[in-house]
Amino acid sequence: MRNKQRGVSLAGLLVGAVIFIALAMLTLKLSPSYIEFFAIKKAVNALGDELRGGASPAAIRKGFDNRAIIDGIESVKAADLEVTKEGVSVAYRKEVPLVANIGVYIDFQAVSQ
Repeated sequence: MRNKQRGVSLAGLLVGAVIFIALAMLTLKLSPSYIEFFAIKKAVNALGDELRGGASPAAIRKGFDNRAIIDGIESVKAADLEVTKEGVSVAYRKEVPLVANIGVYIDFQAVSQ
């Protein structure tokens, strides 16, 4: 009596590999944008603490410029910050090209806590 074989066919393996590669490519393209966003969020939170400590809006913007140089932040400039009595916030849109003329727009918003 023969046992029926079990396993993945070549076609199933290829389909799985294509899906895995597409997801990996998407992740590798989008991750730098999210890493930069978390650096911006960290800077905005730190600047919010400085603002509550009595720093002026000009000092907040200068502090952001210094942090942007260190952390490699290029999507947001100090002029893009909204400095109010309640805190510091910034909102921006990032375009990430994927393949040919296909891309992704991501809207980010960071608010000091």
